[in-house]
Amino acid sequence: MIGVVPNQHITDMIASGQIIGTPPVDDAQIQPASLDLRLGTVAYRVRASFLAGHGAKVADRLTEFEMHRVDLTEGAVLEKGCVYVVPLMETLALPQDTSAAANAKSSTGRLDLLTRTITDGGTEFDRIAPGYTGPLYAEICPRSFSVLVRPGMRLNQIRFSTGDATLDDDALRALHADTPLVDGEAVIDDGLGFSVDLRLPDTTLVGYRAKPHTGVIDLDKLGYYARAQYWEEVHSDNGQIILDPGAFYILVSREAVTIPPEYAAEMAPYLAMVGEFRVHYAGFFDPGFGHASAGGAGSRGVLEVRCHEAPFVLEHGQVVGRLVYEKMTQVPTQLYGAGIASNYQGQGLKLSKHFSPPR
Repeated sequence: MIGVVPNQHITDMIASGQIIGTPPVDDAQIQPASLDLRLGTVAYRVRASFLAGHGAKVADRLTEFEMHRVDLTEGAVLEKGCVYVVPLMETLALPQDTSAAANAKSSTGRLDLLTRTITDGGTEFDRIAPGYTGPLYAEICPRSFSVLVRPGMRLNQIRFSTGDATLDDDALRALHADTPLVDGEAVIDDGLGFSVDLRLPDTTLVGYRAKPHTGVIDLDKLGYYARAQYWEEVHSDNGQIILDPGAFYILVSREAVTIPPEYAAEMAPYLAMVGEFRVHYAGFFDPGFGHASAGGAGSRGVLEVRCHEAPFVLEHGQVVGRLVYEKMTQVPTQLYGAGIASNYQGQGLKLSKHFSPPR
C-alpha cells in the first residue's frame, strides 16, 4: 500500500528487525508518523560537511575528515559554528519497497541547530534509499547557540513510506474543499502555500532574533532559560521587517494549518529563486496537527528563517513556504497532540521548549 507508515506499523518494523536500536528502541521515540532518532556516545568533529557518496561508507570518510573525537557519555558541548558527525543508536534493514526521509525535530530547528541525517552510500542529506541496510549518522552544526548534548538525546526524526504518497495540486484542492486545511484562502501551487504574519493582534511583537553572543544551552533543561539572554524581540508597526544577512529569526505563519488524521505533511521551500532567505529547518507535520480530533483548532506554523547574502524586506502576507501533503497508509492509532504531550499543538509565535514562557 502506498503511503507514509503510521506509528503502529513502525512498531511492527521494530519487532521484525527492520529498525534496530542499541539499546532497544523506546516506545517514547515512536511518533504518529515518525521515529525519533537517538544520539550515540561519540561525536566526530569534522573539517567540513560531507556525504558518503556511492559505494562509500561514512566511517571510511570520517578517517578523511575527522579532526578529533568528543566523548558524549557524561555530556559534552557542541560548539557554535563547528560541524560534528554522531553515529546514531538506530540502524535500518529496510524492505526493497520502503524508503525513508529524515528531518530535524521542531525544538531542534527552533534553536538553529542544523541537524541532517547521512547514510552509507548516500548522495543526499535526509533521504534514505529504498531497501537501505546500514547505520545512520547525524550531522550536527550549531548555528546560533552552542549546545550541551548527551547520548540518547533525540534531535532528528525519520519517516518511512512506500511509493510516492504525495498529493498533487488537484488532490490537495479536493482535500481542502472537504476538510479546510487553512483558516483562509488556500494558495495551492506545488503544495499548500503559507505566508508570514507580521501583524499579530494587539501587539507589535512579530518575532525573535537570536543574539550573537550567548551561553551554552543544555538540551535537557526545559522551560529553564530566560529568553532575553538569548533572543532579541523583533517589532513591526507597519507589517514589514528587514532581515539581516546571517541572522536567525523565529516568526510565525499567518495561516492556521490543519493536518487531517489520514495525512502527514512536510515543509518545503516555496521558490528556489527567492534566494535571500531560508524558511526550512524542522519540516515534518504529524497527522492531527491542528486538527479538532486531536484537540487542535488549527495551529500556526513557526518559521525558522535565516537570511543569506543581502538585507531583505519581508512583508506581511508574503508567501514564504509550502506544505507538501502525503497520504498515510493507515490512520495512526496515536495523533499529534492527543495524549502524547505534544509541545506545539495550538501554537502561535513560540520559541523552543527550552525557554521560560513570557511573563
